[in-house]
Amino acid sequence: MTIPPASGQDQAAVFDEEIYLRLNPDVLVAVAAGKFGSGREHYERFGRAEGRQISAPGVMPRGRVIMTAQPDQVAEQPRAPVGSLDAIRISPAGGIYVVGWVNDAQDRLDSIDLFFAGWSVSFDGASLARIRRPDVESAMGLGGSHAYGFWGFLYAARRLSGGSCNVVLRLKSGAERSVMVTADSADDYTMRDIALGQVAQAQYLGKAYYAASASVEGGIGEQLIDFNQMLSRRAVNAPYVERFGRQGASYKASIIVCLYGKPEYLFLQQALFSRHPAMRDYEFIYVSNSPEIAGTLLAEAKRCSLIYGLDMTLVLLNANAGFGAANNVAAQYASSPRLIVMNPDVLPYDQDWAAKHIAVLEGGAAERTRLFGVPLYYDDGSLMHAGMYFEVDTAPELAPGRRPETSLVRVEHYGKGAPPETPRFLRPRPVPAVTGAFISVARDWFEELGGFTEDYIFGHYEDADLCLKSLEAGCVPWLHDVRLYHLEGKGSIRQPVHEGGSAVNRWLFTKTWGEMVRAELLGPAPAHPALRAAEVPA
Repeated sequence: MTIPPASGQDQAAVFDEEIYLRLNPDVLVAVAAGKFGSGREHYERFGRAEGRQISAPGVMPRGRVIMTAQPDQVAEQPRAPVGSLDAIRISPAGGIYVVGWVNDAQDRLDSIDLFFAGWSVSFDGASLARIRRPDVESAMGLGGSHAYGFWGFLYAARRLSGGSCNVVLRLKSGAERSVMVTADSADDYTMRDIALGQVAQAQYLGKAYYAASASVEGGIGEQLIDFNQMLSRRAVNAPYVERFGRQGASYKASIIVCLYGKPEYLFLQQALFSRHPAMRDYEFIYVSNSPEIAGTLLAEAKRCSLIYGLDMTLVLLNANAGFGAANNVAAQYASSPRLIVMNPDVLPYDQDWAAKHIAVLEGGAAERTRLFGVPLYYDDGSLMHAGMYFEVDTAPELAPGRRPETSLVRVEHYGKGAPPETPRFLRPRPVPAVTGAFISVARDWFEELGGFTEDYIFGHYEDADLCLKSLEAGCVPWLHDVRLYHLEGKGSIRQPVHEGGSAVNRWLFTKTWGEMVRAELLGPAPAHPALRAAEVPA
């Protein structure tokens, strides 16, 4: 006897006990607990009235061989995969994280299906990051030449219920293993940290620098970017803003400084920059990505205003929005036509740097000053930065099922480590890009470019991305000889999640600009026609 389908279901469908339990994990739990004798009993008593699905859609699976036996033969049954899903985590905004392992060295993992009460989702095997699992290798007596581990991330952009989940690990042959897993909850920011920490700290086959970025290529990267954009929008919503100093003053430039984790650099910058009379033509806008230091920053800003007298605006965000989003929101509070994006660990080298900067603006052609950077120095006096150029690194990809090689665009600095007075690095000239530690840009041009691209997670590559957007739009970045110190990496805290963000950003920057870089911007003497046309004799 077959059970007729519920109203609205395919009339050709018949009840399938296994599929019914798979699609309804709450029923599976109830049957296992003895509350019902079978899934069929539940369906007859409750499921029919609830309109529950009773069979799988009859769609022929693509890319999979279906074995059929002759009448006098016994069909070979594929062996169930050896593996497990270690954990599922779900966040309030709809982030879904899975991690586990499977021995699929001979029969590739095709999908992971999650069946919750009321919803389900399938992770394509190609979208998962593959990682080494030394614990599995040791316990199973397996070698280390295959990535048995996996993890994945999806952003559903809607609230999802948790609880018991029926998980199906499916191999390419059609072999399956079902396991029951109880999903854990994590807040949205913790979910981002978990996923990025996995990118940074997982063990890979091959060099981690390449493998970490390659691991997000199958889909995790785009999902994390969408998830992070949602968090960034939340972080910049309704910031706390307080103004210190003169009200309604006119300035020639607005210095925007993004703070993260280290409030002491606000006081240090104010103390050192206030020594220069030309600073009366500048205002500071400090934007904080660290809500935990908000109280300290407010107290420090009040002290600095009384002691040093520079005009300042403090913009306090409720969470870490990242470098791009934080600078973009801070730019909205600027009172001048010129923006200077500056790191908190950038300090005066030329004692008259502020006057020199104004002289460049007033004496240079618009196409040479619309967006430019400056020479930056290490604290030992050697040159750190005199513009940036691009290289491409390539390595073989060792994880099965991936491209045969991974290529990543790398940013390099002209003159890094050179003696401080090296003329060929200090002379004004066009360059492919400049560092975000100091970017001077016309406000209207910054806005026309859409500001910093907010797809990048936390920080890294937004500066090069802005410069390439400018170059693509017809304005070549320049370097002008206005010198400052840069205590690189000292002005903010750095944690594994930030390394994970950098790996995603490397992949995104390469995906966005790799073709253009390879064609016209490779190496310290790139062939891009706009750079060649703007070049000045040495």
